[in-house]
Amino acid sequence: MIEVKNLVRTFNSGDRTIKSVNDVSFELAQGTLASIVGKSGSGKSTLLSLLGALDKPTSGDVVVNGVSLAKMPDRKLTEYRRRDIGFVFQQFNLIPNLSAVDNVMLPMEFAGLRRAARLQRARELLEQVQLDPEKHGRRVNRLSGGEQQRVAIARALANEPKLILADEPTGNLDEQTGDHIIELLSSLRREHNTTILVVTHDRALANKTDRRFRLQQGKLTEEPVRAKAVAGTSA
Repeated sequence: MIEVKNLVRTFNSGDRTIKSVNDVSFELAQGTLASIVGKSGSGKSTLLSLLGALDKPTSGDVVVNGVSLAKMPDRKLTEYRRRDIGFVFQQFNLIPNLSAVDNVMLPMEFAGLRRAARLQRARELLEQVQLDPEKHGRRVNRLSGGEQQRVAIARALANEPKLILADEPTGNLDEQTGDHIIELLSSLRREHNTTILVVTHDRALANKTDRRFRLQQGKLTEEPVRAKAVAGTSA
């Protein structure tokens, strides 16, 4: 269970104070697949950073399974990020001089998994996201944007996290691969009871989630999810 309580994140711009996240509150039960839509600059990525303990709120709190992130010491927050969260960043955040398989193995190394097990799981995950096996050993700075996105998604799944936070997970993918990633996220939710929160402009993805939120000028509202949508249209 994730509880977001009156979350506020402000930034100073000259003599102005901007509320990127403005008194946001909601709850997500474990195993929920949820989406956040909204225009660029509405605060979506900032909200994900707060939920993932990559940033600290100006006020308010995020409570995960009864534990307050605001009260966690930095060491515990680092453990929480590594153990319980899988991140898919909009800009990938891969290590460019490492291969695709090495990037996926890295979170498992931090978790103490043996190399043989890390290698096997990394290859399996790259196959799940449909990266050409011939490119598993290629440095990621030699891969296309769409291929790097697949590596980033595989890396997010490496430690079987309880929570996946994904910023535009289908944004750099062709329609067919994007559809596959949507199905992969849905299957994770069903099979592993993973909680998944995605920021997206893809209406097809947003309408396949259990719950859909819209963030506008830092304010969050919940919207009804339509059962059918045209793939590739903008939310």
